[in-house]
Amino acid sequence: MTTSLKGTRAVLLLDPVRNGAHFKSVTRRRGLAVVSVYTMPRQHVESRWPDHADGDDAGFYADDAGQILHGVESLGVELVAVVAASESAVHLADVLADKLGLTGNDLALSPARRNKAAMRAAALDAGVRIPRFALVEDPAGIAPAAAGIGFPAIAKHTTGGGSHGARLLNSAEEAADISGLARRDHFGREVEEWLVEQYVRGRELAVNCFSHDGEHQVIDVWEYRQPDDSDYAFPYWELMQLAEDDPDRQRAADFVGEVLTALGVRLGPSHTEVKVAADGVYLIEMGARLPGGPLTEQWLAHSDLDPFEQTLDCYLGNRPACLETPPRFDALIGSSVIRNEGPAGVLTEIRGMEELLRKPGVDSVASVYAPGDVVPVTDSTKTIPLFISLAAPDRPALLDLMAWVRRTVELVIEPATDSRDT
Repeated sequence: MTTSLKGTRAVLLLDPVRNGAHFKSVTRRRGLAVVSVYTMPRQHVESRWPDHADGDDAGFYADDAGQILHGVESLGVELVAVVAASESAVHLADVLADKLGLTGNDLALSPARRNKAAMRAAALDAGVRIPRFALVEDPAGIAPAAAGIGFPAIAKHTTGGGSHGARLLNSAEEAADISGLARRDHFGREVEEWLVEQYVRGRELAVNCFSHDGEHQVIDVWEYRQPDDSDYAFPYWELMQLAEDDPDRQRAADFVGEVLTALGVRLGPSHTEVKVAADGVYLIEMGARLPGGPLTEQWLAHSDLDPFEQTLDCYLGNRPACLETPPRFDALIGSSVIRNEGPAGVLTEIRGMEELLRKPGVDSVASVYAPGDVVPVTDSTKTIPLFISLAAPDRPALLDLMAWVRRTVELVIEPATDSRDT
């Protein structure tokens, strides 16, 4: 490692991959050096984000607090903040902050902010409404756990993300079939346990907040819209901000304030998913980090909020501006997800792409696959063929724009040949 940073004030960024460029940029604007640690398996990071190390003043790969502290010590830098730039490292960030005497969230509850089973247990202790659940360490235990909970049920990785590996279990037969069960999580790590829980029917909302010294400020609330009333394991079809006067907005916001307090979130950003059911609001999961997908880019484009600046403020011990003045938006924002419902096959064409790129209100189009690529059935955020960011003046206009996207855009997928791996 280089020793040229000796004595330099620096920020330690953990897993600055998808949003890494923004975090590195705001760190430099403060006159601070960027030290990045990549905690996910190196091969996984290098294959998904080949340019992940761009902008690092120093960086290395490690997933153990002792290794990281040794690596930082060898650099000779003066660390002033530890920031989890990805969901994969929120627990480790709090462990490191505590060892370094820096600002962080409640260390005792840090496992509950990353591991979904620990999250359920802590929420239960605090009286927060959660689905019935069971923890299993062997896939063979999924079926009896689901039978005890009742069908439909959901099975998911306790440390996963992006809906990768999540399975809807409608019957004992489905629960017993573990063929094709993902044995590595969203972050490339081997799965050691599964959470099996009650499937809650209701409106799925995501509440984004910033916190400081235990005070929580809602930034916005999003709805995960579905094409019909069917049960689902993968929530991404259409997403949109709720208007301020939506009847479920305040219910969800009040509930999430209780969740954040119960799980020891005292500062920084958070993204909490809930279900608003007939018998009340349920916690689905909470992430002590910025929301995923292109949402932060939409905040930058359509509000006066820079979430990366304010995240860094939180971990430097400063009160973020959004707690004094909630952000102002110039549009209602949302997203349309074009999925491959199956079967897997070869993408030959994306119809309507030219019209889509010209359409007013279409902010960006993220395309994972190009013609000629094999497209699997969409079952996680890693296998979304098209993610379209949208903005409109109000809810009716945004719904009209989303309907236009559905009418206009089509994936043309042909059966894969025998020589292709689907």
